[in-house]
Amino acid sequence: MNEPTEAVHKNRLIVLMIGAIGVVFGDIGTSPLYAVKEALGGAHAATPTHDNVLGVISLILWTLMIVLTVKYQFFIMRADDHGEGGNLVLVTLAKRFCQGNVRLRRAIMIAGMIGVSLFFGDGAITPAISVLSAVEGLEVVTPAFQPYIIPITLMVIVLLFMFQSKGTAKLGRFFGPVCAAWFVAIALVGLKEIFRHPEILAALNPLYGFRFLFGSAGENTFMVLGSVFLAVTGAEALYADMGHFGKSAINWSWGAFVFPALILNYLGQGALILGDPEMVKNPFYLCVPDWGVLPMVVLATSATIIASQAMISGAFSATRQAIQLGYLPRFRVVHTSPSEFGQIYVPVTNWLLLIAVVALVLGFKSSDNLAAAYGIAVTGTMVAVTVLAFGIVLRRMFSWSLLVALPLLLIFLTVDMAFFGANALKFMDGGWFPIGMGAVIFLLMSTWRKGRDLVNHAVQKEHIPLDTFLRGLDMVPGHRVPGTAVFMARTIDMAPPAMMEMVKHTKVMYERIILLNVQTVDVPHLGEAERVQVDVLFNGCYRIVIRYGYMEDTDVPQALAACRLALAGGALLIDENTHFFLGKADFVLGRNPGMANWRLKLFLSMYRSDERSSYFNLPPMQSVNLGTRIVLGSLE
Repeated sequence: MNEPTEAVHKNRLIVLMIGAIGVVFGDIGTSPLYAVKEALGGAHAATPTHDNVLGVISLILWTLMIVLTVKYQFFIMRADDHGEGGNLVLVTLAKRFCQGNVRLRRAIMIAGMIGVSLFFGDGAITPAISVLSAVEGLEVVTPAFQPYIIPITLMVIVLLFMFQSKGTAKLGRFFGPVCAAWFVAIALVGLKEIFRHPEILAALNPLYGFRFLFGSAGENTFMVLGSVFLAVTGAEALYADMGHFGKSAINWSWGAFVFPALILNYLGQGALILGDPEMVKNPFYLCVPDWGVLPMVVLATSATIIASQAMISGAFSATRQAIQLGYLPRFRVVHTSPSEFGQIYVPVTNWLLLIAVVALVLGFKSSDNLAAAYGIAVTGTMVAVTVLAFGIVLRRMFSWSLLVALPLLLIFLTVDMAFFGANALKFMDGGWFPIGMGAVIFLLMSTWRKGRDLVNHAVQKEHIPLDTFLRGLDMVPGHRVPGTAVFMARTIDMAPPAMMEMVKHTKVMYERIILLNVQTVDVPHLGEAERVQVDVLFNGCYRIVIRYGYMEDTDVPQALAACRLALAGGALLIDENTHFFLGKADFVLGRNPGMANWRLKLFLSMYRSDERSSYFNLPPMQSVNLGTRIVLGSLE
């Protein structure tokens, strides 16, 4: 009886592994295109001598081992929330473990906003550097292709972003096999060079990396660390995509397939340079036989498109999580697949990322120049992840003592800070771009968060308790009109402003009244039994609370349709006679509104972009915005 079950489990694991190879490891799998070239042939490279080549390759291999295998797989991926991972999940866990400490929770919230901001800042570089480095392989075929590198790169990138609105559910099934072919190909070309120069196998000894770091006279080894780090950009995908594929699939695909392929390719590039230091100008493509360069360019471009797609999809998911947690306005979120979880499209994120990526390609013009901008924001995020994971989450989840948590924190923090310092030195060479972009996003998020707090405070000052308001309603039957009115309420104990405005100006009310409060709780997913709570206020008037996890889609009509009302004799019918009423704020600015004028104007601009109807999936023809007056500050 167990054999079929075990077979099904193994088949499912294999399918998930193939998917993980395409999505989780797309970014880190394309790093061989530029990591060795930048470390041994870039602007801040080490001279490609025999000892330096062994030292740099050793550092790359052991960085992969320490950061991905040890840190992320053995430790960080244990900090999950019901199987979900990612920076915002870690922040939510940390806040949950610090319920009684207001200052620490605020610091954690700020760390979360910084982490998301840096993710977008450095994430924009992934499509630019990946696709550009792949297309640059055409120069190896013939220098005549050189003038067409930038146009071809831009064409690929623009098509990629334009395709997002169509969804990737159908295309996604090819991601794994294409990336699997990519890893097999880079392993084979690397193995070919290892056979030609087997002395490169000495780089497996970590002593060569230590000697390079601490004993290379006249070499700017600390700057080279910034280039070595390029080999692990994309490591955070292991944690972020854990909920989609599971720990087992990610760990097995990394240990059994991806990691060996990367080791062979990096060793192969090092072997090529040992044989001829002139090959450092483009060691990845020069490892490939002449007849295979053009097919490898096509395969590399496909792999970099997949890596870029994974980053873009991650940006959509991060935007949705930030919206759910109250860090961003409720932008329009489009579902592109009726069955695949996570298949979403956020137009504002898509087009802003496209603008940033095109600007990067046109501004930096080559993968060598972009490599100088890559890494600084990722290392900053890694520092925050290490502190939160080892300092708070893992220690509380597993009841670690300081004797266990502190040494691990110091070890991994030392590694992260070393990489951060090395990348920080590249600030003027391009590192300013992701930092600047991250700073702008952090400003938007912090302004939105602060503005929302001010609006909630202003509304609370003028609120009328729900019980008081309902007692004052004239419930004469002649004043009721047919149909159902759903009033969106900020809190469950306060009369919705839209409802007060309707009664004030029309003196009528619908025969069925629903006061609806939508809440996002600090768990990723909720069971259906916990989704809806119904309170009967009086016959024909109900208070409904709908709860969603911070990784779930918000669909109010669907939740209401599944809701059974206590006195309604069955399910709630959502039809053409159901209308959804939302308050549309008319702001009045008083004295001391609580924010600088320029930030206040920024917040008001963001508030106008808040698409609540679309976000709640309300039917447009049945949604009504009623103007409500909100005073920010004092009018005295």
